[in-house]
Amino acid sequence: MAFAFFEQTHAIHRRHRFANRLHTFVLVAGSLALLAMTAWAIAGTTGIVYALIFGGVSLFAARRVSPSVVLRMYKAKPVGPDRFPAGHAIVAELSRRAGLTRAPDLHVVPSPLMNAFAVGRRDASAIAVTDALVRSLTTRELAGVLAHEITHIRNEDIKVMSLADVVSRLTSTLSTIGIIAVLFNLSGFFPTVPWLGIVAMIAAPTVGSLLQLALSRTREFDADYGAAMLTGDPDGLSSALVKLEGAHRRRLEAMLLPAGRMAEPSMLRSHPPTAERVERLQALKPTLLRTPPADNPTVRQAPLRRRVSPVPKIPRREQGRMRDWLAFAETRPPVGPVVGATEADCPGCAGPLHPPADQAPRIRIGRGGVWW
Repeated sequence: MAFAFFEQTHAIHRRHRFANRLHTFVLVAGSLALLAMTAWAIAGTTGIVYALIFGGVSLFAARRVSPSVVLRMYKAKPVGPDRFPAGHAIVAELSRRAGLTRAPDLHVVPSPLMNAFAVGRRDASAIAVTDALVRSLTTRELAGVLAHEITHIRNEDIKVMSLADVVSRLTSTLSTIGIIAVLFNLSGFFPTVPWLGIVAMIAAPTVGSLLQLALSRTREFDADYGAAMLTGDPDGLSSALVKLEGAHRRRLEAMLLPAGRMAEPSMLRSHPPTAERVERLQALKPTLLRTPPADNPTVRQAPLRRRVSPVPKIPRREQGRMRDWLAFAETRPPVGPVVGATEADCPGCAGPLHPPADQAPRIRIGRGGVWW
């Protein structure tokens, strides 16, 4: 009986993992095809060969970059368990549940913005959170955010997004070179450039960026689902997402009020709309918790007024993948809480860990422009 249960669970998980990898493969293959088409429009088969060489070298170099280099760029500093015991306890437990051989190192970024990100590989990774984030979220919400980042590490999303970034940048560079060459009529290198090639070079950077953003949104959805499975608490991440959305919207409206009144088109976002992410997490709740959904006031306030976008929404066929996740949650044994009931609503960290030296935003508007 138990053997049959685990076989069914693993089969559902494998099916979802296959669908996720297939979606990722299609988007990455589309980006590579776009790169090859741009290189061919510039220099034919030779251009494709050079693009492969430069792309391979760039990807190799990007994967060899140490996480410490990226962390230094953000002025992140490591924080020990003596100063941030809740964070280290959560990361250790979530890493064990995720099957990571080594728990990610915790770093704090001195920033008034609420943000978190992961860098590195499965065996050498780090998670950075901003000082504002750990002081604004409860321990329960912080567990959801850290589970989201640990899922990124477990799924090796950083590697996939590095590949997409290299391909997108190389496509944009080749497109720019090709357009400049056509404008200056460098006939020695480009004796004939068909109109289709010119159109491809003009459209390639935009299409490549859209493919990269679509890939990013796919990985974010999967990280949300993975976080809910690790914590067994969709409400924790849902509540954190609502707080993050509110903080980012207030900062944007303070900088440029008109921009805050119109929703950003979904196809131009690196992350899915918060309302949609919360909706999907809440759909997991009844089966994941084996209880009727409780009323959560923070989630109820959710964004979550849907503002009309001038760009038409592209329909997606997500029902099959969502059905698999619900089935997986239904057959999965309940997961114990990551944090205890007494600490769940306490602040993630009572005092500042690494406050920014200057609380003023790094971006200001004045003298007719935007200044850093």
